[in-house]
Parts: sequence; structure tokens; C-alpha cells
Amino acid sequence: MTFTPAARLTPDTAAFYATQSAFSDPGELAPLYADLPDDPAQLAVVARDLMIHRGEGQQFHHTHPQDRLHNDAETRYIDDILRIIVGRDDAPLTRRREVGDRFVGVCRDFSLLHCSFLRHAGIPARIRSGFADYFGNNGFHCDHVVTEYWDAERGAWLLADAQLADPLVTDYWKVDFDPMDVPRDRFLVAGEAWRAIRERGADPETFGLHPPAEGPFWGERFVAGNVRLDLAALNKVETLLWDVWGEGEGEGEERTLPDPSRELYDRVALVIGDDVPFDTARELFAGNDTLRTPKTVLCMAPYNGTSRVTLR
Repeated sequence: MTFTPAARLTPDTAAFYATQSAFSDPGELAPLYADLPDDPAQLAVVARDLMIHRGEGQQFHHTHPQDRLHNDAETRYIDDILRIIVGRDDAPLTRRREVGDRFVGVCRDFSLLHCSFLRHAGIPARIRSGFADYFGNNGFHCDHVVTEYWDAERGAWLLADAQLADPLVTDYWKVDFDPMDVPRDRFLVAGEAWRAIRERGADPETFGLHPPAEGPFWGERFVAGNVRLDLAALNKVETLLWDVWGEGEGEGEERTLPDPSRELYDRVALVIGDDVPFDTARELFAGNDTLRTPKTVLCMAPYNGTSRVTLR
């Protein structure tokens, strides 16, 4: 896959992605950001050192308390995440937390916090939903979220994985690239994953939350849900990964989609690939009821069950 980055960022696009969203805004806790560095790599380390992934107990030799395992990652908004972090340890955010004091999240949380830090520093940033091939060596593309930030010196959007900003984690997964410049053939944004399946014959069984033998969350329909999430995030609606709406509310055991839905996602995937036409992505999201995030979503929480949640 060849990616040709944009040569420049328009003022409207830069302004949009350099300002906080309802989800990334620290709100009244913004003073906690006062002493943060302004370097993207250093900010990734800060985010990493405040959090631990739900699935990282083995790597860190730690057992998550059940209430944190079940509830921390249900926190949608950065101001609420910050309250949890400083409630456990009120040290400056730049101080690495003990594992037992960290927010117990998922990839979306590392990326959204990193994105919030970058936006605070005036660096255009957004989160991207897609699929990574670096959490194992079996050819499976694992559901994942990273940050995408604008590198003014290179004139390009770069993918950054704040979850990897710790040598313990990169060693565990045998990562052989710079986590601040994730190769785009190692992380496929959702639109590229969809096109890989539809246009290039990739096996849908190799895309999902886990391989088919481990549960139901894989295949074409799962990738389509990721397309919806990525389009929303490009519009600064950075929901939980298990918030669903529109067509997603009817998801069941069926792995494939009807042809009209496939045709819709074919069109969307052309817009939300590696190079995103800003105005088109905004218009597509605003103008389609299936794609646009409503005020109330269906939250299919992994531990806490299904409920309807009204967003801010």
C-alpha cells in the first residue's frame, strides 16, 4: 500500500483538529496540563504512564481489581478519566504512576488522552479506528485505536500508538518500528481494512477483536462497525468502542452485510482511508442518518451489559 501524504494542512482542518472535542476536553481540569511537554513522543509516554490496558495484567504482573476492570474503560470523557487518575494519585500528570494506581482502560483511552494532550499543545490530532497486525504473529488484524497527529516538519499525518510508549510493552510484542510513526501497512485504518477485504481479497476472518475461534467479534460486519467509529472520530465524536447506532444496533450473529450496506461502506471507505478529504468527511457524517452519531447510543459494555446512554 502506498500512501502519499498531503503537502499542507488547510487552516480550517488545522483549527478543527487542534481544538478539543466534547470527549477530549479536560474542562475544569485543564490546569493539570500546565506542565506537560509539547513533544508528541513525550506526551505519548505521559499518557502511557497514567494508564494500563485491561489486558496487560500478565505483562505488568498485576491483577486488576474487578471494579476497575469493569468500570474504568466505561468512562467516555477525558475530564472524568482525569478525575479517576488524580483521585488515585494526585501527583502531577508527568509523574509515572504505580501500576496499581493507573486508569484501567483500552486502546481508545490511551489514544484519546494522547490526542487531548496534543490538542492542548496546539498540534492537530485525531484518533483513528482500525486494525493492527503487531499484537501477535499469526496474520490476524486486531481491532485497535491509535492517534494520528500532524507533523508540520514532514508535512504529513503520522500514526502514533501511545499504548506502545513503554519498552516493556514494545519488547513483549516484539515491535520493530517507531511507535510514533506506525507504518500504515501495520495498522490499517478502518476504510483501508474494508477496501482490503472488498477490493483486494483479504480474508474477513483475519479482521476483528480476536480470531474466530475465540468469539463472535470478527468479519465483514465488525469491520463495517469500525468504519462507522472511524468516521465519527474524524468528526471528533470519539465514542466508546462498544457504543453503537444506526445499522449497528441490529448486529447479531450474521457476519456479512446486505448489498446496499456494502455499497454504502464502499463509498465511505474511499473517504476515510489514509488520506482524508476533510470537507467530504464532514459532509458524509452530517448527511447520513446511518453514519451520524445520534444523541443517544446503545452501549454494549463488555462487562456491565447493554444500556442506552445519552451523550453530552
